[in-house]
Amino acid sequence: MPKGLSYTELSAHIRSIRKNVESKGETFYQGPSSTDLSSFPPKELWSNWSELDSKAWPERKIKTYSLIPTTCFNCESACGLLAYVDKSSGSVRKFEGNPEHPGSRGRNCAKGPAVLNQITDPDRILYPLKRSGGRGEGKWVRVSWDEALDDLAARLRKAISEGATDEVICHIGRPGEDGFTERVLASWGVDGHNSHTNVCSSNGRAGWHYWTGIDRPSADFANSKVIVLISSHLETGHYFNPHAQRITEARMNGAKLIVMDTRLSNTATHADFWLSPQPGSEAAINLAIANYLIQNDLYNREFVRRWWNWDQYMAEVRGEPEATFEDFEAVLKTLYEGFTFEYAAQESGVEASVLEEVAKVVSKAGTALATHTWRSAAAGNEGGWQIARTLLMLNALMGSVATPGGTFPNAWNKYVPRPMHVPDHPHKWNELSWPIEYPLSMNELSQLLPHLLKDRRGKLQVYFSRVYNPVWTNPDGMSWVEALMDETMVGCYVALTPTWNESSYFADYILPVGHASERHDLHSYEQYDGQWISFRQPVLRAYKEQNGEKVTDTREVNPGEVWEENEFWFELSWRIDPDGSLGIRKYYESKERPGERMTIDEYYAYIFENSVPGLPEAAAKEGLTPLGYMRRYGAFEIKKKIGALYEEPVEQEELEDPAVGAFGRVFTKKPKPSSKNIVPMGDPDPDPEGRRPVGVVVDGEILKGFPTPSGKLEFYSATLAQWGWPEYAIPGYIKSHVHPEKLDKDQMVLISTFRLPVQIHTRSANSKWLDEIAHTNPVWIHPLDAERLGISESDLVRVNTDIGFFVAKPWITEGIKPGVVACSHHMGRWKLHDDGQRQMMRTVALTKAGDEWHLDPKSKVGPYESSDPDTKRIWWGDVGVHQNLTFPVHPDPVTGMHCWHQAVRVTKAHPGDVHGEVYVDTKKAREQYLLWMEKTRSAVTVSPDGTRRPRWLMRPLKPSKEAFVIPPATLSEGPATR
Repeated sequence: MPKGLSYTELSAHIRSIRKNVESKGETFYQGPSSTDLSSFPPKELWSNWSELDSKAWPERKIKTYSLIPTTCFNCESACGLLAYVDKSSGSVRKFEGNPEHPGSRGRNCAKGPAVLNQITDPDRILYPLKRSGGRGEGKWVRVSWDEALDDLAARLRKAISEGATDEVICHIGRPGEDGFTERVLASWGVDGHNSHTNVCSSNGRAGWHYWTGIDRPSADFANSKVIVLISSHLETGHYFNPHAQRITEARMNGAKLIVMDTRLSNTATHADFWLSPQPGSEAAINLAIANYLIQNDLYNREFVRRWWNWDQYMAEVRGEPEATFEDFEAVLKTLYEGFTFEYAAQESGVEASVLEEVAKVVSKAGTALATHTWRSAAAGNEGGWQIARTLLMLNALMGSVATPGGTFPNAWNKYVPRPMHVPDHPHKWNELSWPIEYPLSMNELSQLLPHLLKDRRGKLQVYFSRVYNPVWTNPDGMSWVEALMDETMVGCYVALTPTWNESSYFADYILPVGHASERHDLHSYEQYDGQWISFRQPVLRAYKEQNGEKVTDTREVNPGEVWEENEFWFELSWRIDPDGSLGIRKYYESKERPGERMTIDEYYAYIFENSVPGLPEAAAKEGLTPLGYMRRYGAFEIKKKIGALYEEPVEQEELEDPAVGAFGRVFTKKPKPSSKNIVPMGDPDPDPEGRRPVGVVVDGEILKGFPTPSGKLEFYSATLAQWGWPEYAIPGYIKSHVHPEKLDKDQMVLISTFRLPVQIHTRSANSKWLDEIAHTNPVWIHPLDAERLGISESDLVRVNTDIGFFVAKPWITEGIKPGVVACSHHMGRWKLHDDGQRQMMRTVALTKAGDEWHLDPKSKVGPYESSDPDTKRIWWGDVGVHQNLTFPVHPDPVTGMHCWHQAVRVTKAHPGDVHGEVYVDTKKAREQYLLWMEKTRSAVTVSPDGTRRPRWLMRPLKPSKEAFVIPPATLSEGPATR
C-alpha cells in the first residue's frame, strides 16, 4: 500500500480490497467477530496502516503505524488488543481492540486503552532494586539482574537440596499463562503455588465443582431466553466485557434479565427484574424459585432422571436402593417445600409477589436459561458456595446445561494446550497453603499465610509475589505487614512487579516484570460456546522482528531493564540447577541446541505446532508458521458449538475389561489417552482394581458424563457427606455470618465485594485516564440510615469492624438497601515515602504501639512534574480509604474462601478523625482467626481414608498420591496446634 494516503484515498483502497474478495464469491468479514470492515482496520493493512493524527487538528497530518496484536493484562477477560506502533518513532502510540480475537471481538472496556498509561507511567519501576535498609524503610540500591538471579538461585537451590521444598511459595495475582508458573514450580519439586483465589472466587467455584466436577460456569448468554445474574456482571463481573457484549445481544433479542444485587449497580439498572436482597439470602431466593418449579412440575423431568445422581441419594441417604425416579420426585417435593415465596421474602426482604413473578419467568426459559455468579454474594458470605450451588440447581432443573442459551461447565469452552514438558507433580505437601483443617478447600488458604506463619507451622526461605499486592489486596493487611517484617518467618521476599505497591515496600528485591505489551502469555477463557486461544506478546519485539531485526530477550526492547516473566523463570530455573543434578535443567534445555537454554520462540513454536488443532493448517494457508500466525493475528478460534459433551457415547476402544459400579459408573483398564488440551477438571478415583472411570450408564448406553465420582450431576455430594459435612450434601441455604439473627441491634452489614468499572485490580495506581474517572470509594448509606445516624453528605463517617475502624466519606443514596452499607474494596492506595507512585498513592504515616497500628494520611495526591505533562493536570486529591486493613480473616469452614461481608457499626466520625485514617488491632485479628478456625472440621477427624483431601477434587499443582496421606504423627497429635 502506498504511504501517505488521504482518508479518501484510504477508503477507496479498502473498498478495492473488499471488491476483490467479493469478486471471488467470498464474503469479506473482519475476523471471527463478523464485524463489518468499516469498524476496524482490515487485517490485510495492519503492517502499514495510515490515519489522521487527531492531535494535529486542524492540520491534516497522516500517521503511519504497524498494528501488533497482544492481550490485555488488566483482568481475567484477556481481551485482544492492537498496539499501534508509530513507524516514525518506533514507539507505541495507542491500544485499541483486536477484531480477530473471538472473545472480545475488537471491543474493549476502558482498561484496554489504558495499557498505554501503564507502559508510559513516569513512576514505574524500570530496574531491579535490592533493599539496603530495614524492611519498610524505603532504602534501595539498583542491582543487576545477574546479581539478583544468582542470589535467588542459591537460596532456592539450598532449599530444594535440603528437602525444604515447602519453604518456597510463589503467590500469583493477575493471571499470566494458564498453568505456566505451576509447571515451573513442579519442575523444582515445590508445592509452592499460591493464589488470590480464596479472596476472589473459591465459593463460586465450589458451588459448581460439587455439582459438575468443573469449577466455574460458561454461560451461552447470546442465545439465552432468560439470564439470572448474582453479580454486577455488565460492568465488573467475571469476564465482564466479552459477557456484557453477549448479554446485551440477548436482551436486544428479547431475553429477560434478572439481577440480584443489594446495591443499584450499573447491571441492575439494565435489568427487567432487580432484586435487592438482604446479603446472604440469595440461596433462599434460588431455592424458592426451584421449589416453584418442583411443586408445579415445571422442571425438565427427563433431564433430571437421566443426569442427576438421584439414585445414589435415595440409596445412601434414604436407605432405598430400589427406589424409582417417581419415588425421588416425591421426596424432592418434600425436601424443598419449606422454601416458599413467603419464606424467601422474609429472609431477603424482596416481596413474595415479585419472587413469584421472577419464578414464572424462569420457568418459561426452557433449556435456554443462562446463569452466572462468581464473586459478589458467593464471596461475601459464610456458606456463599451454596448460593452458587443453588443457582446452578435452576439450570439442573431446567435441563439448561451445555445447551444453546444455557450454561456450560467452563472446561468445555476452554483450551489449555499441552506444552513441551509437563513435569511430575511434587511429592511433599505444603501445609502453609493447604492446612489440614480444610480438606475441602477449593484453593490455597492464601489469606491465612501470616497467621499460619505466626502459628509456627512453617517458615519461608523465599516468598515471591507475582503481580500481587498481599498487604493491600487481602483482608487483615497489618498481619501481613507483621509477617513480612519478621525475617524468621520470611527469609527473602521478592516482589515481581512493574509498579510500586504497598507490599513492595517490605520486599528484599523488587524485580520489574512486563505489562500487557511487554511479555508473553497464552490464554483461553470461557466466554461463549466455543474454544479459542489468544497470544500475549511483547509488541516492540514483534515489530522489530517484522522489520528484520532479531530479538532474543525482551529486555532488548522493553523500557529500562523490564523483563518478561517467562524468560525470567526460564533463566532462574537454569541457574538453580547449573549441572542438571537436581533434575530441573532438563525442562529448560533446548532440543534444537543441546546444552543451551530453551528460547521463548522454541517454547511457543512447539505448542502451536503440536497442541492446537487446526492452527498449523490455518497458518499454512497463509504461508506462515503456526508461531508466525499467532504473532500476526494474536488469536485463534479452535472450535465453535462444543455442545453437551456429557451426552457423547464412550468409544468402544476405550472399554478394556470394563466394570460397572453400583450407580452406573463405568471403569476401564485402558490407560488414559494423552490429550492436547490439559484444561483442569475433576479427576474421579479409580475402582478397587485400579480401573479408571471412563463413563456412566444412562438408559443402557455408556455415555461420557461428567468428571464427578458418580459421572452425573451431583445433586447429592457423597464427598461432602463423607468428609464431615453431611448436612450440606444437597443444595441448601446456610445463614450467613451477617444474617440479621447474628447481628447486634446497632450493627449493619458492610458490602465490599464490588469494584468500580474502570478499576484495575491491584494496579489502578498507574493508569491516569482511569484514575481520573475513579479515585475514591465513599460509603453508600441509605437516607433512612443516614437520618437515623445523624449523618449528612458533608460529614465523615467512622466504620467500626471487629478489629478496628476506617474513616471515609458517605454517599447518601437510595441505591443501597436500608440496614446495609457498601464500600468498594479497590481504592485507598498508600505509600510509606514520598517517592514511588504519585498519581494515586498518598503518603501515610504507619505507626505501631504494641498490637495497635495506625495509618494516618500525611498528604493528598496532586499535580507534579514528570516526563508526562498530564501529571501537572491532576486535579483530584482524594484516593479513597484502604478498608481491607480493618477486616479480619473469615475463612469459610468448608471451602476456605474469605467471606468479605462485615458486621459493622457506623457512626459520625469522631473529633480529629481524618479521611482515609485506619486503625487496626492485630491481637483482635488473631482472636478472630482462631474463632473462625474453630468452625472447621479437620481431615484428622473426618477423613474417611486417612488422606488430607479428596483426591478427585481439582487442586492447582496437585501433589503425588503419597503426599495426600496424613502422616501418622499428625494423626496421633490431632489437628495442628494453633
